[in-house]
Amino acid sequence: MFRFLLIIILSLSWRISASAQPAEEFLRCLSIRFHNSSSIAKLVYTHHNSSYFSVLKSSAQNFRFTTPSTSTPLAIVTPFHASHIQATVYCCRKHGLQVRTRSGGHDFEGLSYTTAYKVPFVVIDLVNLRSVQVNVEKATAWVESGATVGELYYEIARKSRTLAFPAGIGHTVGIGGQLSGGGLGSLFRKYGLASDNVIDARLIDAYGRILDKKLMGEDLFWAIRGGGGGSFGIVLAWKLKLVPVPANVTACTVSKTLEQNATKLVHQWQSIARKFPKEIQSSIAIARVNSSEDGKMTIQASYGSVFLGSIDELIPLMEEKFPELGLVKEDCLEMTWAESVLYSALSIIGLPLETLLNRTQKSALSQTFFKAKSDFVKQPISESGFEGLWPKFYEDEAKSAVMVLVAYGGKMDEIPETEYPYPHRAGNLYSILYVVNWEEEENKNSEKFMNWMRRVCSYMTPYVSKSPREAYVNYRDLDIGTNKVNDEKGSYTEGKVWGLKYFKNNFDRLVYVKTKVDPQNFFSHEQSIPPLS
Repeated sequence: MFRFLLIIILSLSWRISASAQPAEEFLRCLSIRFHNSSSIAKLVYTHHNSSYFSVLKSSAQNFRFTTPSTSTPLAIVTPFHASHIQATVYCCRKHGLQVRTRSGGHDFEGLSYTTAYKVPFVVIDLVNLRSVQVNVEKATAWVESGATVGELYYEIARKSRTLAFPAGIGHTVGIGGQLSGGGLGSLFRKYGLASDNVIDARLIDAYGRILDKKLMGEDLFWAIRGGGGGSFGIVLAWKLKLVPVPANVTACTVSKTLEQNATKLVHQWQSIARKFPKEIQSSIAIARVNSSEDGKMTIQASYGSVFLGSIDELIPLMEEKFPELGLVKEDCLEMTWAESVLYSALSIIGLPLETLLNRTQKSALSQTFFKAKSDFVKQPISESGFEGLWPKFYEDEAKSAVMVLVAYGGKMDEIPETEYPYPHRAGNLYSILYVVNWEEEENKNSEKFMNWMRRVCSYMTPYVSKSPREAYVNYRDLDIGTNKVNDEKGSYTEGKVWGLKYFKNNFDRLVYVKTKVDPQNFFSHEQSIPPLS
């Protein structure tokens, strides 16, 4: 039987050479572990397969990691069943291969499908595990990790206008990655993060066991809800608590340039927005534009909000809380909550809900070349502080740069920072996401865009959180530190450098959990939680 299976493998036009010995051994192992040998041809791709690169790039969202110099996996496994993942985990362990698990491919540093280390690895791409089962009566949903946020939202909207889930507005993002690190969206001031609303999960651990909430225990269940992906196992599916929303919500956008008093308004917003009622999510997107009056470059601040109520309720509320903004009915639209996700993400009115199913929608953070960073602000930045920042947006590298401020407060002030791994709760006025994009023909000079980003963040140092300078793990940034290469004993000292920034004092509990469930550090990458030796 073994010889028959091996003949099948070698006949799949892969023609594995002696130089590809790790791949050959891995495939031989899979042929033994897979119950149906013919499924290998449908599920496993190597460099010798004509579809290999198209599969690899199919959900690689940051094109910075799709160049010829990017490290590529020995194989890509696209499982249809949990048993396929179990077999892959077993064979990778046996042959000393690292694993990268890809849900939607939005890891900002490409760690779900590549590595900065020169080590052999295998990608487990969960694209075929994407079912969504919504129970309207119980207000719950089971969703597999390969589904996108948009696929989840679409299925909820198909069943109910008055149920939602507080994940992000990027509908192409994989639900597995988002829940692993937190999940900020238009409902988080009302209901908390996406990961705060996970009530059960099914996970494959480093030993290939399938564990639910009861079997994995309190510590591991705590860790997977916000402790970062790729550290504790592979989550097959998540049980979510859905939340009530009105049949119609209100979405608003108001844009102001420097000539229209943008600096003063941004300064005022900092102290006001976190005190808004929980039903209001407020953000500001700051970017360079050409003035409509004289065509000269200026800075524009676009105020976006989603309100769980009607226009007639929102306008007097904003007149009371933030009259300087001058919000009027004409700035607002009423729509379903699911429609508001598309409007917030794409700024286009009237898109069909089926747009949520598009896994390849281009944005500032998908299907493009980009570098991103994050910060948290605890004290208002002075007007002069912003005025010193604006000239950086006039530099050549900033033509496609954006800085997004997202107001905190509300429910986030009520959840203790140790309740879940995500610690950035009370005390934050807002978070900042910095993004700079560039075109393919500019990628040979990508370092100049990266350096622009670093200069901006250096300028912001006096104005943001300190000791540690906090960051959001789902906005991954390898500039803040990495683990040692292929260190089976873990890299606690190195890990603490970046770990405290993402998780503050929760980092040590995450290390404790890692040491307990994966002491040999099988699930590891550049910023995975290290075990103690």
